Amino acid sequence: MDYYCYDIKVAPSLREIALAFLSELPFDTFEETDDGLHAYLRMDNTVEDIEDELANIAAQLSFTFERRLIPSQNWNELWESNFTPIKVDNRCGVRAHFHPPMEDVRYEIVISPRMAFGTGHHATTYMMLERMSEEDFEGLKVLDYGCGTGILAILADKMGAAQIDAVDVEQAAYENTLDNAQDNGASHIQAFHGTLEVIKDAGYGYILANINRNVILNSLKALYGKLAPGGILLVSGILTADESLVLERAAAEKFHFTDKVRRGDWSCIRFVR
Repeated sequence: MDYYCYDIKVAPSLREIALAFLSELPFDTFEETDDGLHAYLRMDNTVEDIEDELANIAAQLSFTFERRLIPSQNWNELWESNFTPIKVDNRCGVRAHFHPPMEDVRYEIVISPRMAFGTGHHATTYMMLERMSEEDFEGLKVLDYGCGTGILAILADKMGAAQIDAVDVEQAAYENTLDNAQDNGASHIQAFHGTLEVIKDAGYGYILANINRNVILNSLKALYGKLAPGGILLVSGILTADESLVLERAAAEKFHFTDKVRRGDWSCIRFVR
């Protein structure tokens, strides 16, 4: 799948509110840059309509944007040129295959993202890795909803989960999860291509959902049904400005809020059924 990357130049004081508006549009993910944001959009979206809405937001917030095409065959070149190893404390390290092995980390994950999102560099993935590293996954049945590169599923496997189901609507993400799982020796992961509806199982002890606000809000009822009593739901891809909305909707579905962490403009929230 080819993507458009929108290079959005916005003042730091307006970045959070810009993200709040932009999250209403069908961008797959965002990256923070020194002078603004990168917003990624699949080419199969209706660009003209989206750019009309984007122009209206830009007029309100006085930012500029430019669009460029990222063909799928150029994705490796793009991420390789920007990919640097990361450490989440000393518990988890993430690197690419062309980096040397990492020392002084308990869990090392090797990722080749291709056209899938999730390397640990974005605040949302980093927080998920950070929060997961504090949990006990030994023997658990886990669902990674919106698995991207499979990075969260792989960490769950390395932390002793007995069964991990990973699902993503993107074909590239599904294939990338399979490859990354194999490269990391994560033998307990089963990947699925499709929406949450393709997951027929239930009784999960832990569900990971690093997607976006709208998908999370629309999936809360179904996710509650898939959790075992006392099971944990960890969500991110949520702007801090949207925390209260997510908390209210989750409470309405009988989730119990336990805690949250923030990184930049993003939040990671933990619930228990």
